Amino acid sequence: MMKTYSISEVAKELNLTAYTLRYYDKEGLMPFVERTSSGTRLFKESDIDALKIIECLKSTGMPIKEIKNFIDWCSGGDSTLQQRYDMFMERKATVEAQMEELKKTMEVIEHKCSYYKTALEAGTENIHKNNKIGSLITN
Repeated sequence: MMKTYSISEVAKELNLTAYTLRYYDKEGLMPFVERTSSGTRLFKESDIDALKIIECLKSTGMPIKEIKNFIDWCSGGDSTLQQRYDMFMERKATVEAQMEELKKTMEVIEHKCSYYKTALEAGTENIHKNNKIGSLITN
């Protein structure tokens, strides 16, 4: 007998709410999840793995509607391999762009940390006074 998990167990495992999982189901993202005769969802290990992919795609900013396309393609078998590959290549480019933006953000934050550390060590922000107006924004 294959081990199954309740919606609350899966929610806890994935750090989601049962409400979120029900929403995913309603949106057609979980056609693979079986139900008991009374309608209770029974999750298998493979369902949890699929949900991890859904969460990964969601974290890239992919809309639910597009994630649903991916789930539908998975159901379509090998004839949709190209679409799935193309989608992941596009997601990869999106994440690379996000990482570049975050790198720029981190550079600004590191600069401000250095600015304030220096000011703290000097006991005054006046140490940066040569560029007082600009320093409020750029330093």
